Amino acid sequence: MKISKKIRVAAIAAFISSAVTPAVAQEQFIPANDPLYTYMGRISYDDDGIPSWTYPGVQIQTVFTGTSVAMRTNEDSGFYVVQIDDDEPFKVECGKKEERTQLASNLADTRHRLTITYAIEGHAKKPKFYGLYLDDGAALVEKPQLPERKIEFIGNSITCGYGNEGNGKEKTFYYRCQNFCKTYAAITAQRLNAQYHVVARSGIGVYRNYMGKIPDQLMKFIYPHTKYSTKGELWDFSKYQPHLVCLALGTNDTTGSYSADGLADAFVLFVRTLRDYYPEARIVMLIGPMMSEKRRADLRRAHQAVIDDGKERGDNAIFSFEFSESDKAMGMGSQGHPNVAHHQVMADELTPYLQQLMNW
Repeated sequence: MKISKKIRVAAIAAFISSAVTPAVAQEQFIPANDPLYTYMGRISYDDDGIPSWTYPGVQIQTVFTGTSVAMRTNEDSGFYVVQIDDDEPFKVECGKKEERTQLASNLADTRHRLTITYAIEGHAKKPKFYGLYLDDGAALVEKPQLPERKIEFIGNSITCGYGNEGNGKEKTFYYRCQNFCKTYAAITAQRLNAQYHVVARSGIGVYRNYMGKIPDQLMKFIYPHTKYSTKGELWDFSKYQPHLVCLALGTNDTTGSYSADGLADAFVLFVRTLRDYYPEARIVMLIGPMMSEKRRADLRRAHQAVIDDGKERGDNAIFSFEFSESDKAMGMGSQGHPNVAHHQVMADELTPYLQQLMNW
């Protein structure tokens, strides 16, 4: 049988292609509803067990085998911090038209612990996690256990890490300059060996938001919901009962023209609400570093009103803690916010106070 010249050329080309083009590695997908994932944070789950959220600091943990790992999220879901084993954490972005994000390759073919932390505020991104891609034949092999100690951080832009990776020159907000994992809250929780939940949003307040804007989105209206919203799914507070609540609000309340009495009244009512949700928790109200002396004094009085109100009701587990003022010699983050170095200092101040308070 005679083979045509055209067929011979095609066969030779196919042989050369197979010799110089490496084979595409086979992989498998482990969906987000696998029981060997551990989740941490205020998270909503759809009927298929797919998690979604809006607050920073949400975590996904697992232990997997194999030499590579990638994750699938919704498009443009933002920035994540990834840690594999005890290696240095690194930041990745899931950008526009991207659902698959490679996290690691060429790992040793053994077991690896994976922690994925959502690094930014997600109210605009609406992040979802669909699962992981692993090597063919690899698997999730262990469900990590979270620490027994539990903290909840309620806060504003400082707690979110607004601009903490900026250089002070940014005139607007950029997600790339935000990293919750380098905030005082994340560092303090890690040092105290505690798991945490975060309910925080830049610009938010108890009595009024930044410069009195969006008054229908005060923390008291947002807080009962799973996501940053004044409607929709209500959070089940029985899912997470913290031993400690850190309430870091007041910076935005005292911008522009405000009422010191209104501030105090709003704090009293909100902390009463927190006590209803968390009857056993210790509540620590924090005074942030970005405040003038007058604003600090008004917030101190508001905190004292809360403490006095608690004592009248027989509640002696409410406290106040004040961070040092911003030190510009340390440099600044975006738009006057604390940078990473300042967040470290804040954690240095807060951690020993909480250790003594909680006997941790």
